[in-house]
Amino acid sequence: MADIDTACINTIRCLAPDVVQKANAGHPGAPMGCAPMAHILFSRFIRGSPAHPKWINRDRFVLSNGHACALQYILLHLTGYNISLDDLKSFRQLHSKTPGHPETNHGVDGIEVTTGPLGQGVSSAVGLAMAEAHLAATFNRPGFELINNYTYCILGDGCLQEGVQAEAVALAGHLQLGKLICLYDDNHITIDGDTALGFTEDVCKRFEAYGWHTQVITDGDHDIEGIARAIEIAQAVADKPSLIKIRTTIGYGSKNQGEEKVHGSPLGEADILNVKAKFGFPTDKKFYIPDEVYGFYKNFSLRGQQLYAQWTETFATYGQTHPELHAELSRRLAGELPAGWKDALPKYTSASATLATRKTSEAVFNAIAERIPEIIGGSADLTGSNNCWWKTAKDFQPPATGLGTYAGRYIRFGVREHGMAAICNGLHAYGGLIPFGATFFNFIGYALGAVRLSSLSKHQVLYVMTHDSIGLGEDGPTHQPIETLAELRALPNTLVIRPADGHETNGAYIAALENRTGPTVLVLTRQNLPHFDTSSAEGVLKGAYVLQDVASPQVILVATGSEVSLAVNTAKELANSGVHARVVSFPSWELFEAQSQEYKDSVFPEGIPVLSIEALSTFGWDRYAHASVGVNSFGISAPASQIYKTFGLVPDVIAEKAKRLISYYSDRKPEWKLRKPF
Repeated sequence: MADIDTACINTIRCLAPDVVQKANAGHPGAPMGCAPMAHILFSRFIRGSPAHPKWINRDRFVLSNGHACALQYILLHLTGYNISLDDLKSFRQLHSKTPGHPETNHGVDGIEVTTGPLGQGVSSAVGLAMAEAHLAATFNRPGFELINNYTYCILGDGCLQEGVQAEAVALAGHLQLGKLICLYDDNHITIDGDTALGFTEDVCKRFEAYGWHTQVITDGDHDIEGIARAIEIAQAVADKPSLIKIRTTIGYGSKNQGEEKVHGSPLGEADILNVKAKFGFPTDKKFYIPDEVYGFYKNFSLRGQQLYAQWTETFATYGQTHPELHAELSRRLAGELPAGWKDALPKYTSASATLATRKTSEAVFNAIAERIPEIIGGSADLTGSNNCWWKTAKDFQPPATGLGTYAGRYIRFGVREHGMAAICNGLHAYGGLIPFGATFFNFIGYALGAVRLSSLSKHQVLYVMTHDSIGLGEDGPTHQPIETLAELRALPNTLVIRPADGHETNGAYIAALENRTGPTVLVLTRQNLPHFDTSSAEGVLKGAYVLQDVASPQVILVATGSEVSLAVNTAKELANSGVHARVVSFPSWELFEAQSQEYKDSVFPEGIPVLSIEALSTFGWDRYAHASVGVNSFGISAPASQIYKTFGLVPDVIAEKAKRLISYYSDRKPEWKLRKPF
């Protein structure tokens, strides 16, 4: 065979079509075109240990054009990760370890972030690089470079057209993330055909304007030494992230190379034979990997084991010299929260001043941010509105700017909600950090693509969302998130909490920080709210609880957030008419669903009609309530009190609806749909 680099590259070019053909689905073209750059990355640059796949100082590799995942699966197999040849043969099949796009929660080591939705991978790679910069500044000391890895990313034309990418890479340029190196597969093909149809910008000039270092390789099909030199040059640029534009031929070796035909469909058996013959591979063998190729890639694992051993020895010595830092990093890597952090949470009584829950959230940040130093994040240019800044916070900024340091933990995301969420996914994926991102609740809609990946990938991201309803007031319907809470509640593996006062805000943060397997959306008010002596953090952790009770209740008023106080006042109105109402605070549907049926029945006893009250869409409340008071149209621009009155969200109007509900069920039995779940 030819030299070993060529043999390895051609192995990938022949193996990828076999993988896709057996599945009868997938994308063979990009793996064939990207084979040279990917081979050079893994064989000469990426430091990782398949035997220790979670080693904190491993280099991170992100395949942003995740449809090309056959390439990543093949390289993980060749380099010794836990993907077998049989796993390659079961590509895209039911319960296989090799799904149609890379997923972090699919049991495969070496997949750092879930990719596939274009632009998300490179955006999360920015978060990975930010995490490296922060942890290096926090833990490295003279003579101890514990954290110094690179983040490498392959991305394609599709990634570069998605808006989320522009948000994230613009911030990366500002932050001068010199250890982020992106290889752009410039193959000029998207699903519709040649990129000339709709993508003719000068990508390098755009990235240079963002503050990136750029290079161009004109022959990415053959110039492997040029690719290697470009990566070495990128590594030497310490104050800028790097983009290497590499001109490739999609489906290189196929009869249809360079055309969209090889993008998203199997090549067909005849063309696969043609490819194998062209590269000198046996045409009568499928999934063929020469012994010398296996032998060559074994060096990756051997090198990784040696690097890991050296690092652990350094870490042990570090523990003797810097015992407190060693203990802190060890705690974080173990995924443990500091002992006693809950003791610092604020205390309230009904005599405490009324506060918006965005302000009680701020109080939590000030109480725990120094006790839980892995908390890192910021606002999408709404610091003064979201109230996530704590008094001792320092900005995460390049030291050269004089605006902060990489050891800072407050991130100025700018007006970039989608990029913020995708970056937070990367921050969490790195390890040792709990990220948060904040904006107005309405504008989580901009970020939903990345929020969905937080949920799918089980990233512990805290989404701190303020200005949560028509209570926003004068900014009007463009800013009032009528439907947004229902959208978030529909998202699997997402914990949504809308607290009613300071005690419940404490509980919301306890739930969020203890929720290690998914994101939490904290839905907070702009307007001030009273505190209740009967509210509690413990009640929040159960999702719903009886806030105020009476003997023999005739109706249950259930509410969330700012409407809990409205329910309490409505109960008083009803009491004046001789009607007995129980008040239930229901901050989190998801936490309530995790409770026993016995507990659910204790909160919502059989036979008592339930009226829900929420200054948002009533969509979904029929699971729990027999009637609902809410807002099923867009909002209005006016002071909040006037808007509430306009939509009938005032005690006297709700009390009359409660009476009608009681009357309706006076001669029929109210049934709760979830009384006996299957």
